[in-house]
Amino acid sequence: MGIIGAIIIGFFAGLIAKFITPGDKKPTGFILTTVLGMVGAVLATWLGQQIGWYQSGDGAGFIASVVGAVILLLIWGQIVRQRA
Repeated sequence: MGIIGAIIIGFFAGLIAKFITPGDKKPTGFILTTVLGMVGAVLATWLGQQIGWYQSGDGAGFIASVVGAVILLLIWGQIVRQRA
């Protein structure tokens, strides 16, 4: 799929995660949304490998990427809340 496909899927995963996560203190912008989705995919892949859902070299799917991005947004919300 390549880097362009990862960017596109990361953007949509981040967009959906921002839509379903409660709160208003979310990172905004195209780049941050894309990075959120891509890092969510990396987090979901790592967690899936630790649990045993994915083998080494397997990647997380789209839904798992959204779940990873939601986890990141929940952590982000806790950090922002503690600073305020």
